[in-house]
Amino acid sequence: MKSRKLLLVALLLITGKSFSQIWTKIQAKDGIHYITCNAEFIEIPIWGKYMFKGKEPVVELNEYGTGFYQLHEQPKRPVTWGLECDEKGALLYKKGFDNTKYVLWYQYTDPAADDEDDLQWKSVECTIHFNTSLMFLQGERSKEYKPKASK
Repeated sequence: MKSRKLLLVALLLITGKSFSQIWTKIQAKDGIHYITCNAEFIEIPIWGKYMFKGKEPVVELNEYGTGFYQLHEQPKRPVTWGLECDEKGALLYKKGFDNTKYVLWYQYTDPAADDEDDLQWKSVECTIHFNTSLMFLQGERSKEYKPKASK
């Protein structure tokens, strides 16, 4: 009887994990997109602090889709974010000669009452440059990363 209960619990856990949603459907000005911030599916070291020439303005991306986004001459503001993916949760990207480009979507979680644009999802490029071990957001904010060791 105990083994049957253990088997049932294990089956429920596996089934729950298999059917858990790994992406979020968002509505942007240009249509519907899918994003993910699920650490199991993002195998790139995107989390961290991106700085403009070593100082502010910064972008901070935390795990689980939270963080801060700072525009030039503005305070840091909290955001929800995710990388663009397809309906199955697979990241969408474009591979270049020595880099890979992803699309990062973000939305402010503290929209200004008088600014309709604050309610919109916004997209920026996220590029990984393998030769320099740098990652860029918006082409101007960067952070170093350590490439994964080859097996």
